[in-house]
Amino acid sequence: MTAKELRQKYLDFFKEKEHAIIPSAPLVPENDPTVLFTTAGMHPLVPFLMGEKHPKGKRLANVQKCVRTVDIDAVGDNRHLTFFEMLGNWSLGDYFKREAIEWSFEFLVGEKWLGLDPRRLYVTVFEGDEDAVRDEESIRIWQEQFAKVDIKAEPVGEEKIVSYEKRIIPLGKDDNWWGPAGETGPCGPCTEMFYDVSPELGEVNDTFENLVKNFRLMEIWNDVFMEFNKKADGTFEKMAQQNVDTGMGLERTLVVMSGKDNVFDTEFFQPIIRKIEEICGKKYDDENSKIPMRIIADHLKAATFMIADGALPSNVERGYVLRRLIRRAVRQGKVLGIEDNFASKIAEAVVDMYKDIYPELEKEKDKIIEELDKEEVKFRQTLEKGLKKIKEIIAESRSAEKISGEKAFYLFSTYGFPLELTKEIASEHNMAVDEDLYREQFKKHQELSRTVSAGMFKGGLADAGEKAAQLHTATHLLLAALREILGDHVIQKGSNINNERLRLDFSHDKKMTLEEKAKAEELVNEAISKNIEVKCEEMTLENAQKAGALGVFGEKYGDKVKVYSIYDFSKEICGGPHAARTGELGKFKIKKEEASSAGVRRIKAVLE
Repeated sequence: MTAKELRQKYLDFFKEKEHAIIPSAPLVPENDPTVLFTTAGMHPLVPFLMGEKHPKGKRLANVQKCVRTVDIDAVGDNRHLTFFEMLGNWSLGDYFKREAIEWSFEFLVGEKWLGLDPRRLYVTVFEGDEDAVRDEESIRIWQEQFAKVDIKAEPVGEEKIVSYEKRIIPLGKDDNWWGPAGETGPCGPCTEMFYDVSPELGEVNDTFENLVKNFRLMEIWNDVFMEFNKKADGTFEKMAQQNVDTGMGLERTLVVMSGKDNVFDTEFFQPIIRKIEEICGKKYDDENSKIPMRIIADHLKAATFMIADGALPSNVERGYVLRRLIRRAVRQGKVLGIEDNFASKIAEAVVDMYKDIYPELEKEKDKIIEELDKEEVKFRQTLEKGLKKIKEIIAESRSAEKISGEKAFYLFSTYGFPLELTKEIASEHNMAVDEDLYREQFKKHQELSRTVSAGMFKGGLADAGEKAAQLHTATHLLLAALREILGDHVIQKGSNINNERLRLDFSHDKKMTLEEKAKAEELVNEAISKNIEVKCEEMTLENAQKAGALGVFGEKYGDKVKVYSIYDFSKEICGGPHAARTGELGKFKIKKEEASSAGVRRIKAVLE
């Protein structure tokens, strides 16, 4: 089965189960300060999981592009990826555990669908703790599913030894509890499906931890049951709207469909790897080539998608993550002996592979190539400076016959020198490197990176409530004011809202004058003082555009959308949430106006 066929089968299956198919949201989230990138299909749906009505109804499904960098250092094994596609389906207060589990099982093993061998399927459930009881309901439903194909399925004992008959594994919160996305909000137990990718090794008989760690069992699907709302005091209450949020990794599922044992040997990566082989003149199967080629293929695929959706390399937030991926790829290129710029050539291969599914890649191809070329040139210059610096360090360290861990880490953090490169150069001068101290420093750096990658903000639209909704409405008013003052060329290029301030990026090629900023504040505060109703209407995308509604990311909309209107002052396609009337907002004040990137300005503002 090809990736294209798998995507289509999934959407067809859930269409048959009366789900509306919605498009993928961009990787750069709109109005969600809790994450730097869209890491799951549920992120753009948080307002609807919280109870807001979705224009497409209560049952939704899609294929969502995602980026996760928490496990960046694990990329290169058989399963971890930075960019991946997630097949998802949602129930917004409609069906719950029984249907979700039954449909997961039907899609996986049904002959009409994936036709996987049910004897190779193993599942985890929530084992219970002081906050919520063991998920006996999911255990019973799974037992019923396996019984349909004459498989006796029992929960494992305390030792967590998995076998043919004991294939239901209860696990704690770290493994089988989802959420909330912020500090408060919807959350609940989940059940995950794992597939035996090496049946030739004989019957499964080991601890669950070992089977996953040794890549015998590969996770392919996760059904999350949002039963609870976590409150500010840390307690959990049953939610009025019980939701289902499921996710099936496209790449991992294709691994099991194709009989492979890793994601890099599938069609998702082989064309990119062949391009890398062509550039470096080495073979993927060569002893020292496999891991570097996997890292390059993964990181530059992710970078290509990130730039297409509006991210740019920088030293902060998502720009830092993007820069880190590009530089890691270039460093691995050096390991393969690549001395010339190559990142944009890999990006071209990625665009060719995905342009039919994600047309934004072809549309932004010139920008992707330009940004990758610029970043690679800049980094190669930094590496050259690093080569000069290491010569100085070697001279200083000659008497100790060893480069200290601190200096080795300094070469990594300042000049991008991986430990292997520092060791290689040191050995040429008959010197060693204090690896233990280096790894200690590196571990601290990893922890910091994970914090950045997972998101650095508290609160957000998911759980900041009233204040964030007010700031969201103020953002609409600000955009309308800027268009009136600066002209119709002004469109939103991104926004970020938490419960303290709003940030709006907009197209404009010069610094605003003091008079222009004062006028923008005046227009927004005038709209606030009139206490205008914030009206929400559902309509087709075509009618919304005819009505003059502004929209940010065109490809993310379905055929029905929500349009928020504030009298004749502002009209935008948006997912909400918003204040009911402008009079709730308070006094609007611009705190800062600055350049964001070429041709884009940024305003930070507050409500006092």
